[in-house]
Amino acid sequence: METLPPKSPKLKIILLGISLIILIIIFLLYPYINLLRQYGATPKLILSLFKNDTTALKNFDGRTNVLLLGISGGNHEGSTLSDSMNVISLDNNKKNGVLISLPRDIWSPSLKDKINSAYAYGEIKQEGGGILLSKSIVEEVIGLPIHYALVIDFSGFKQLIDEEGGIEIDVKNEFIDEKYPIEGKENDECGGKDPEFTCRYELVQFKKGLQHMDGDRALKYVRSRNSQGQEGTDIARARRQQQVLLAIKDKLLQFENLLNRDKLKALIEKSQSSIKTDLTLVELIVFGRSFSDLKNGSIKRPILSIADPIEGKPGFLINPPLYEFDNKWVLIPRNGETEFQEIHQYIQCWIEEEKCTITP
Repeated sequence: METLPPKSPKLKIILLGISLIILIIIFLLYPYINLLRQYGATPKLILSLFKNDTTALKNFDGRTNVLLLGISGGNHEGSTLSDSMNVISLDNNKKNGVLISLPRDIWSPSLKDKINSAYAYGEIKQEGGGILLSKSIVEEVIGLPIHYALVIDFSGFKQLIDEEGGIEIDVKNEFIDEKYPIEGKENDECGGKDPEFTCRYELVQFKKGLQHMDGDRALKYVRSRNSQGQEGTDIARARRQQQVLLAIKDKLLQFENLLNRDKLKALIEKSQSSIKTDLTLVELIVFGRSFSDLKNGSIKRPILSIADPIEGKPGFLINPPLYEFDNKWVLIPRNGETEFQEIHQYIQCWIEEEKCTITP
């Protein structure tokens, strides 16, 4: 009977080393995997996370679209109106992305109100209805299926940034906003003698240049809408929102942060009262990792431009007379309030082309 030759001491050492490495990896990852399983993670989703495989996410033709909504939260009137509305569209095959910012004042023919009221109306109907209705309304506007949505209030937004020590933002233009709303004073009567309710507002100013921002400062940067000049426009506000979203991507969504069990657990616990989403925890991490892996230069950032008749600038959206829309300042497609086809074509152009050449 032929006997196998004995293994060499060198081979034994190599095999022992490999075994030890595997045991160490299992030891280190077990608490993390166990945490994910506590929040409903399946083995398939956990494997997708480590392989950076996004096929476990809902998608259409390999593209996953997530709606991000920012609300103020709290108990004041309008606390569930969407203050910011953005869509992240990731191509899971080509590994590129499109970040679409939507002006909140777009009129929805289905709602008979602005699109930023969709979340509020949906939540009145039923808990969780805000996400469903918001996804449906945004689909009508941009012509893309919305697979998931994530809603974060101001408190959660600030915590998210403060948790990692703030973000770096390069302010392109200096601006001053003398009517920035003070959180918690939304219903202050200002003694009953001030028809302008000036006590509800504060002055905020941003100098041009690179600067470090904590959560509170970053929130003011993305929310400000009452400054003079170009920075007071919806387009400038949309660009600031995109800028901060990408800074959060660079700082907070790095894979080593997503793999840090203690950081992840703390983030989950702190965000449970501030974030609502139809993404499971692992779906959120898989999407976050895929998004964070993209270089900012590869993320396209279309803006739905607004016509300015005074300066003679064309736009996909126009501001119609107030009396036509219940005396509300709204935006509608330039071809009519129900005619979103041109906007659909514009968004699809950014999805399909390296550089879209469609202009208003």
